[in-house]
Amino acid sequence: MGFVDLHAHVLPALDDGATDAATGLSMLRALAQVGYDVVTATPHQMAGQYLPSLEAIRAAHADLAGKAPLRLALAAENFWDDVLFQRWKERAIPGYDGGRAFLFEIAPGSAPPRLEETLFQMRVEGLLPVMAHPERYRGLSEERLAKLGAQIALLVDLGAVAGYHGGRAGKVARALVADGIAHAVATDVHGSGDVRVAAEGIAWIKRKLGPAAVRRLLDDHPRAILAGELPGS
Repeated sequence: MGFVDLHAHVLPALDDGATDAATGLSMLRALAQVGYDVVTATPHQMAGQYLPSLEAIRAAHADLAGKAPLRLALAAENFWDDVLFQRWKERAIPGYDGGRAFLFEIAPGSAPPRLEETLFQMRVEGLLPVMAHPERYRGLSEERLAKLGAQIALLVDLGAVAGYHGGRAGKVARALVADGIAHAVATDVHGSGDVRVAAEGIAWIKRKLGPAAVRRLLDDHPRAILAGELPGS
């Protein structure tokens, strides 16, 4: 089996990712060449900035999925804001393939209040929160992330592992991966050039941690998360 990507901005003209269908398709073809056989489209859902309708997302997904050289799954990158909380109340958070696992991000500067308590309540209700790029959040130490990782999935960006997202983010990303705290890694591609960066991140993991880590972080664990399961739980 090939790799599974849980975070990619490949749907055209919906957020800050692919600008048109040709670009999105080019990104998917490049990801297939790297070794991916499943890529999840995760357009931003962020109040006041990027909030394409679910109908527009589904239409763009259906169009691109029909041309893709791999399976194009669907979710969203949900910002920690009032839109997410209203959808949580309505049991309508856009999750991976409509399942119970969903991707979310928080503001990079500081952790929101009652973060752990809220995530715990979501887990009690049967949801599986998946934290996008935990290495970016200055309000979350590695120790705090390790505790969070006992109840939610942590999804590190391959670009950070490759050293393209700044010194601090790279250091934290590599530590999370090397110490077994991260459950999986993702490309978070926004353009064609990001595929090369992701490939460098995969090469770093293989070189430093070995093929078994590559299989765990890019195949076994992402497939478990797609199925709504927390790896290792």
